[in-house]
Amino acid sequence: MDFTLLESVAKGNLTPGTYDYYAGGADDELTLADNLAAWQRMRLRPRVLRDVTDVDLATTVLGTPVSMPVLVAPTAYHKLAHPQGEIGTARAAAGADTLMIASTLATTSLEDIAASVDAPRWFQLYVHRDNDVTRSLIERAVGAGYEAIVLTVDLAVLGHRPRDERNAFSIEGHEMANLQTGTPDAEGSGLAAYADTAIDPGLTFEHIEWIKSESGLPVLVKGVVRGDDAAMAVDAGAAAVVVSNHGGRQLDTCIATADALEEVATAVGDRAEVYIDGGVRRGTDVVKALALGARAVLIGRPILWGLAADGASGVTDVLEFFRTATARAMALCGAASVDDVDRSLVV
Repeated sequence: MDFTLLESVAKGNLTPGTYDYYAGGADDELTLADNLAAWQRMRLRPRVLRDVTDVDLATTVLGTPVSMPVLVAPTAYHKLAHPQGEIGTARAAAGADTLMIASTLATTSLEDIAASVDAPRWFQLYVHRDNDVTRSLIERAVGAGYEAIVLTVDLAVLGHRPRDERNAFSIEGHEMANLQTGTPDAEGSGLAAYADTAIDPGLTFEHIEWIKSESGLPVLVKGVVRGDDAAMAVDAGAAAVVVSNHGGRQLDTCIATADALEEVATAVGDRAEVYIDGGVRRGTDVVKALALGARAVLIGRPILWGLAADGASGVTDVLEFFRTATARAMALCGAASVDDVDRSLVV
């Protein structure tokens, strides 16, 4: 799949402000670019003379079976991409027998997303200054059958996003369906106004245990790029960590996630699972991620481009591309299953 072409098709279906919101990053967008480049810098060392007649991509994530090590990352405001919104994305993920992570900042309520498909799902959580808001989101996620909480930890303040400021980005005509705030009115970016007033900058490792106790669910900590932070998150009760720099949207010149992955995986060891997002565009990227210690990858922008291009069918096309491309890359590396992918494959 040519993601440049898909993005171009999606761009033609989006308002300029929405396109820039999805596509843009922080400041000079160096980390945004480096997330892609880091995977391209790595080289594979394929094995030969292995039987790859049948290549099996199936794996589990926190014990939940999925058909491939490719999950749908939490991204905001899907109805800005297509009227089907998060329900279209959820149906495509379920059809691909993989897992979607629903965003706090969805344009469809977490209950409606859950009701749209009978499939495993996780909920991404922003901790709010108002504990009652956070507690309500957790209770609603539990009540709607979400199986894990994905705690985003790299939004103490909103990164400087010049594109959103230029466009005075807002979600006019829609709402943040999981919240009562609606769309903030502000000069510049309405999202920035929401983040500055609602998101809790006092988030600490202690919140991990609090969320576990409130929900009774496993907690994944998303936004980790350091081994010491990953180890402390696991010490605090995290079941998994997600190596992520928020798609290059928070701190520019932050390390690329592909470059951070091995340090995090080494620090965590076998005490918790490790996931990664950021710049994954090829099946070879998925293989590299697995070889460096990830359990699975999370796909963000390509899902949005597929949704904007053709609704749920477009998302399905993206997921099936990753399935085919990952199976091909594994076969060419001499790996008949995800368990056959190890560190020796990457240099």
